[in-house]
Amino acid sequence: MGLDQTIYGNALSTWLIAAGIYAVTTLALWLLERYALRAFARFASQTRTSIDDLVADVLGETKFALILFVGLFAASLVLELDPVVALVIRRAAVIAIVVQGGIWASAAIAFWVRRFVDATAGEDAEAVTMVAALSFVGRLAVWSVVLLLILDNLGVEVAALLAGLGIGGIAVALAAQNVLGDLLASLSIILDKPFVIGDFLVIGEFQGSVEHIGLKTTRLRSLGGEQLILGNSDVINTRIRNLGRMEDRRGALKIGVTYDTPRDLLAQIPGWIEEIVEAQEETRFDRCHLSGFADSAIEFDTIFYMTVPEYARFMDAKQAMLLAIHERFDRHGVEFAYPTQVVYTIPGRATPDAR
Repeated sequence: MGLDQTIYGNALSTWLIAAGIYAVTTLALWLLERYALRAFARFASQTRTSIDDLVADVLGETKFALILFVGLFAASLVLELDPVVALVIRRAAVIAIVVQGGIWASAAIAFWVRRFVDATAGEDAEAVTMVAALSFVGRLAVWSVVLLLILDNLGVEVAALLAGLGIGGIAVALAAQNVLGDLLASLSIILDKPFVIGDFLVIGEFQGSVEHIGLKTTRLRSLGGEQLILGNSDVINTRIRNLGRMEDRRGALKIGVTYDTPRDLLAQIPGWIEEIVEAQEETRFDRCHLSGFADSAIEFDTIFYMTVPEYARFMDAKQAMLLAIHERFDRHGVEFAYPTQVVYTIPGRATPDAR
């Protein structure tokens, strides 16, 4: 059998050349991928940047089976093949490249998710959950594009398919707009972080500490003990008071004394209260003034701040202040005012009887 013998329309020598091209192309691509992978892995171990680690992870997902299709296409270029066979080989090679691109993109997304989880070290479980959900959406988008490219390569009218999917997508979006709104709101909460787990929130008429931030709902534990479940879009569209991020807490005291309190004692009361407030731990005195003459009392207004936001410690300090004020007033004979009414009568002549 000579090299010029024809087999399926090609000389034996041409078949041998095609086999050589197939072997060389496949081997060269595989060696190139192995060399690049080792080079980037070695370089990544010596640097702190994440780009080289990303490239190394992505190259590690290269599939040798897909390289074989590229080698087959390269070999087919020197052969005289039936147009249908040549078309099948070309499309197989294109599909292999597209699928490999999808694998690389999925590996890049997985690398980003893994880095984020390692960076948070489990401290923000809700963010990890959200990122995992977003990574699923990202991979779904990647493989949707891969599927469309494959269908286009196979001769399917992708434009008509996309138009049909678009109409169906609009219908689904309209039917699920509340769910999609909550999903986007949860993304806003995770990324913008207006509150985190453990913060105490006042949202409209509801208040409680944040227990869970999900894809659709945020859950609060109220002061009464029950769990409040609010839609994420409702939470974002409402004014939120985040008491968990309070740096200090403002307190106010309004005290009334009787009108028969001597003027010199009235002048001393602001100093007494300032001394009492400053004697408490973690408090900062702001002001105390005689603020007005009410119906039954001479009133004093006091403003102070707690340097810690915890409400229990605030109430402990306020209680200690009130007890100390009561003791100081009692020592100096100052009486607290309470609603009273004094009636003065003026003696006069009796009205003569009308006869």
